[in-house]
Amino acid sequence: MTQLVLITGASSGIGKALAMQYAARGCRLALVARHTDSIKTWISPYVDSTNSFEVYSADVSDADSMAQVAAICVQRQGLPDVVIANAGISIGVDTSLRSDLDVMARVIATNLMGAAHTFGPFIAPMVTRGSGTLVGIGSVASIRGLPGHGGYCASKAGVVSYCESLRGELRASGVKVVTLCPGYIATPLTQNNRYNMPFLMQPKDFAKQACAAIEAGTSYRVIPWQMGWVAKLLRLLPNAVFDRAFAGRPRKPRTTESPQ
Repeated sequence: MTQLVLITGASSGIGKALAMQYAARGCRLALVARHTDSIKTWISPYVDSTNSFEVYSADVSDADSMAQVAAICVQRQGLPDVVIANAGISIGVDTSLRSDLDVMARVIATNLMGAAHTFGPFIAPMVTRGSGTLVGIGSVASIRGLPGHGGYCASKAGVVSYCESLRGELRASGVKVVTLCPGYIATPLTQNNRYNMPFLMQPKDFAKQACAAIEAGTSYRVIPWQMGWVAKLLRLLPNAVFDRAFAGRPRKPRTTESPQ
């Protein structure tokens, strides 16, 4: 049977681009998002029939919501071959403000716990089957903490570590765990950034490279590769040098400064 790929956060940005890429490859799709109204409209030109995809509404920060979607997906379409935990939000925070602590909790609940909620219902069935691929979408922001972006950086660092732990747990099971760390991608998450974004990449170009990495079973990859070298350099910088380099850098807009 044709490969089934489940993607969260499929309504826009990276998730949408991945859905289009997999549809072009002839895969069946399970598309998950909070806002699903427009998905059928833009995905239709890329698929052969309505039988090749299903759209599910869920909030990945809610474990029960994702568990319900997983059960319905398996019943309607079967157990996915690839599950991509892509849903995420990016909002600047100032943790000296009480209201921003709630924003930070929401970012972590969506980006980090959302990945665990997405993978969780599929792990045991995949292990029983002896195959499957779980894909966590991290970020180069996981490499170093950026001023004003603590919630997002922490959540994505958590995704990278979580996927690494999961990869070790599933090493002998036949289930692969792939971690992808995008650099700057031209999506709604980056459109309000006030700072320079080197090697800015279009979503469709990211999706092509991401699908290739997933198909190869690559354990960890930064896309584009140039940002991988930048990330390694940043990691090697002494703290004093790093802090000076980013002193005065514009911060990610907070939720009261820019709609997310």
